[in-house]
Amino acid sequence: MKERITLNVNNESYDVEVEPDMPLLYALRNDLELTGAKFGCGLAQCGACTVIMEGRAIRSCMTPVRSVQGRQIRTIEGLGTAEKPHPVQQAFIEEQVPQCGLCLSGWLMTSVALLEANPRRSDDEIRRGLAGLKCRCGTHMSILRAVNKAAKAMA
Repeated sequence: MKERITLNVNNESYDVEVEPDMPLLYALRNDLELTGAKFGCGLAQCGACTVIMEGRAIRSCMTPVRSVQGRQIRTIEGLGTAEKPHPVQQAFIEEQVPQCGLCLSGWLMTSVALLEANPRRSDDEIRRGLAGLKCRCGTHMSILRAVNKAAKAMA
């Protein structure tokens, strides 16, 4: 049975009428038309669906929409703009990270959450913080360079 749920996404409030157990990813993509978070595996294992909830990276494909009601959600659409990208986005551009783009939102959002919590991270801390994310194009070394560059810019 559908319920009216209020979502706070990118500092905007939205009322949606959805099944409460529906994944947040579907509400973002289908109801709010925010398509930056991608459907990858549907099992919270690849990270393509990652968004930030109150400073923490979460997998939206396995997060029931009911569980985020009233909480602050940030999607990639809420990071930066083409004119003024977020420091992590800027570093990914400078390091030429993007390939196919399917996983890119997940890497960016996880990196942002990691560095906003503490930009002074060691390589090992960055690697652990990004563990579990998948990139089939194999741009992992470029990603690590970009996250390190963004960390310096944000410190």
